[in-house]
Amino acid sequence: MRKKRVLLLSEGFGSGHTQAAHAISVGLRRLSSMVRTRVLELGAFQHPTIAPLIFSAYRKTVTSQPKLYGMLYRHQYKKSLNRLTSLALHRIFYSQTASIIKQLRPDMIVCTHPFPNVVVSRLKRSGLAIPLCTVITDYDAHGTWIDPAVNKYLVSTAEVRDKLIGRGVPESIIEVTGIPVHPDFWIPSSDKDELRSRFGLAAKPTVLIMGGGWGLVNNEELIRHMSRFREEIQLIFCLGNNEKVRQRLMHDPLFQHPNIRLLGYTKEIDKLMEVSDLLVTKPGGMTCTEAMAKGIPMLFYSPIPGQEEENCQYFTDQGYGTVIQSMDTVTYWFNRLLEDYPEFVKRRAWMQQEQLKSGPEVCSRAIMEFLQ
Repeated sequence: MRKKRVLLLSEGFGSGHTQAAHAISVGLRRLSSMVRTRVLELGAFQHPTIAPLIFSAYRKTVTSQPKLYGMLYRHQYKKSLNRLTSLALHRIFYSQTASIIKQLRPDMIVCTHPFPNVVVSRLKRSGLAIPLCTVITDYDAHGTWIDPAVNKYLVSTAEVRDKLIGRGVPESIIEVTGIPVHPDFWIPSSDKDELRSRFGLAAKPTVLIMGGGWGLVNNEELIRHMSRFREEIQLIFCLGNNEKVRQRLMHDPLFQHPNIRLLGYTKEIDKLMEVSDLLVTKPGGMTCTEAMAKGIPMLFYSPIPGQEEENCQYFTDQGYGTVIQSMDTVTYWFNRLLEDYPEFVKRRAWMQQEQLKSGPEVCSRAIMEFLQ
């Protein structure tokens, strides 16, 4: 019997979209041995030389000119990509998509980024008969996600569902599943001491700081202010691929302390979250959802106008995090961590168990049901 094939398409504009695709892939394969999956960042697959340059330019624009990005986001907020833009995407970046689909012969296509969603929707209007499932990986519903050729929408919240309905998407094809995260984030560690030993950490209040490639390292005041607590609080700085900044900080006497870790790119964020008590991060949809699964409270810095503002609003409204308004916000939460550490640990464990009740594979199960 032939295995069902699911092709998951994403793009590299931030890692969250592709992480969601991989999370779905793992979830589907755990649910059934009769499913084969393939994850592709479509633009990077077709243009491996040009794509990294485009992604780098995008990152620089977002971090250096957030107001401009926010203006463009809001201008296009209720609009799908127009026919000319869709055609340009297809001709310039995605011209071989039909051939790739023909070669891989998927039974379903799942898109976790708007650009491949636009391209596959265009191919469906030209005769492609493969079902298309779109997974919206933010806590907002930007117009570029929406296309009448989509057969199924999986969304993060009821609010996003209502926004889609308000823009003409039939309620019958929308399902609220939450944003998919890798199943590892749903598994509480049975031995935190072993994890701490692996990272060279002590059993004491610990703060995880993420987002080195997306603006944190430019906020010298913030990272230095947090480092003043290094005698009492362990600080783990995750700087991603920004090796230049990591080396600079390693040679700074302020960060040469046994309670400070300066990490580059790592695939062990789930384990680092497990041994941390507080997360300081940009409010990206994927990172925040991973932290929510781990039950870890969050402090948000510098939300980018657009989807990060919407993500930030959602998590603060739900009581999962707080926006850093000034250094006083950091001081308050760090002192609270020190003064109420046992309560932090207790509440963290309770939150983690509450999240487990929703189940780690809701999104994958919804896709499996649609596939069958």
